[in-house]
Amino acid sequence: MRRTEMTIPVSRSRILLVDDEAEILVALTDLLEDEFDILSSTDPLEALNFLRQSPDIAVIVSDQRMPNMTGDVLLSKAREISDARGILLTGYADLAAVVAALNQGRIQFYAHKPWESDSLRAMVREVAAHHRLERALKTERVLLHGAMQALPLGLVFTDPQGHVLRHNLSCQEAHDAAAGATGYRDEAGLYPAALASQIVAMREETAKEGESTRLVCEETQDGPRWHDIIRRALPWPCTAAGEALPVAQRWQLSLDRDVTERIAMEAHLRQDDKMHALGTLAGGIAHDFNNLLTAMLGSLELLQDMTPRSDPTVSRLFDNALDSARRGTVLTRRLLEFGRPKPVALRPVSLVDLVWSMRDLINQSLNRPSDLKGETARCTLDLSQVPHDLDVPPVLSDSGQLEMALLNLCINARDAMPQGGPITVTLAAGDAASDEGCVMLSVADVGSGMPPEIARRIFEPFFTTKGLGSGTGLGLSTIYGFLKRSGGDIRVETAPGVGTRMTLILPACRNDVPEDAPGPADTQARTGKLRILLADDEPGVRLVTEQFLAQSGHEVVGVPDGKDVIAALSRGERFDLVVLDLLMPGMGGRECGQALALSHPGLPVLYVSGYADPDNLPADAFILGKPFTPQDLREAIAATLRGRH
Repeated sequence: MRRTEMTIPVSRSRILLVDDEAEILVALTDLLEDEFDILSSTDPLEALNFLRQSPDIAVIVSDQRMPNMTGDVLLSKAREISDARGILLTGYADLAAVVAALNQGRIQFYAHKPWESDSLRAMVREVAAHHRLERALKTERVLLHGAMQALPLGLVFTDPQGHVLRHNLSCQEAHDAAAGATGYRDEAGLYPAALASQIVAMREETAKEGESTRLVCEETQDGPRWHDIIRRALPWPCTAAGEALPVAQRWQLSLDRDVTERIAMEAHLRQDDKMHALGTLAGGIAHDFNNLLTAMLGSLELLQDMTPRSDPTVSRLFDNALDSARRGTVLTRRLLEFGRPKPVALRPVSLVDLVWSMRDLINQSLNRPSDLKGETARCTLDLSQVPHDLDVPPVLSDSGQLEMALLNLCINARDAMPQGGPITVTLAAGDAASDEGCVMLSVADVGSGMPPEIARRIFEPFFTTKGLGSGTGLGLSTIYGFLKRSGGDIRVETAPGVGTRMTLILPACRNDVPEDAPGPADTQARTGKLRILLADDEPGVRLVTEQFLAQSGHEVVGVPDGKDVIAALSRGERFDLVVLDLLMPGMGGRECGQALALSHPGLPVLYVSGYADPDNLPADAFILGKPFTPQDLREAIAATLRGRH
């Protein structure tokens, strides 16, 4: 155990000599000046002024009989303004005054005139040493008190029975204990009731083992508060021989550190690690699922074009299959938000126009069956707080993701009201200091509400209060991620039995933001058909893509690997465009694209991916996400060709 020893600085002490006879002062100075710094005065009043001006005076050597003031009175007044210790020089006739001064603690020693030199010098030396020791102890007390008050730790010193010797706790019980410190209050009374039993157990453990460490949680009105408590036995008191007593008989020191922020940060880091792992898993699943959806959607659309419309049942079945597959793309898009959140396309968005344009879609969603029993939630959409002429500034956001966020919040509000009720959408410019420059879009319900322990978790990925098969738990976490990436935030107000209000806080447009670039031309960038080299390792996706391209009049050569692309071009075959899947087991799209940039720098390349990693793409790459429609493919080809010509 580290020891800290008290160090007493050794220096020449300053002595004040007071006598109404100048010859006596000269004799005393000659006697003491080799060891001490000397101040002298023949006037007691002047001597008191010296004490006020020189707080470092250690010893006062004063004559008893002086005209203006006797020595014992001088030393009594000196004690009021200085901690200097007193020695009185007197004759035998003044013994009564000397005894009184000794009894009242105003002097430490006295000497008769004429004095014995060695004896007087020894007295002064001893009193000066005593003064130095007192000063050192006072300094140690001040430093210890200051350290205890300044340290961001709760310190408590106790005896083996748990009686408090010193502490720096700030609770009311601690103040009460400080007021009656001599009463040795029981240590357990300094702590909240939730910690008292832990403290007693740690004291008993320390009495056996010499130390004890615990991480203790205290539930407060502001949430859990975590204490990292360390308790150790001190090497004190000691036996008469100076040896430490057995551990069970020693004093103990308890250190209580508030580690609530550290615990929260560790939990946040664990959450980040979990998110990263979930993202990697979700991204892999989404990639494979996107390939399946691309083949399914493409095949259904091609079959729908080939099938006569004479049978309405067949048309409904096609529409049902296409609708189900498209809903699968929404789920896949949510999964991808965790695997690799895509950059949001920030553009000015009029929230008034956005809300009213979604009215029919939201109403349809509110009237859909809310569970497997087919019961219909009787919810109504209230847009009275969003009039068409509402004056709020446009926000800088991604309109597509913002529409999905609003729809998701309305569906959650519907699910919170199984008996039905109003869902109120409110739109307002920020008025609080923290919301300046923002627009707030709120969705409120009068449903069941949430207790605090549930409300704290609603933005965690895959957390849901819905039953099995009723939700993925990705909706709110996706909204949270989108808002954070676009400079916004979300605020939740909820209480059990009262309802819930969720408010999207979106940054308002302050400067001119360029409008979206004009969409790709409806006609192809080149006249006539194109000869296209297509590489995709999934046969179903390759087949659908080939058919989409053939429908547009292009000639297509399909291969399963990037190496086949290099081989075809090496044979001298000419193509107007190369379409590359990014992730292929042999040579992937990125590697193949880099090779093409060196060997055929003028050849346009369109990349296709169900899981586009921005860090894994060539610069200025044209990307088409899976699944895609024939129109999406045509527009991507036109954009790619425009970028090259």
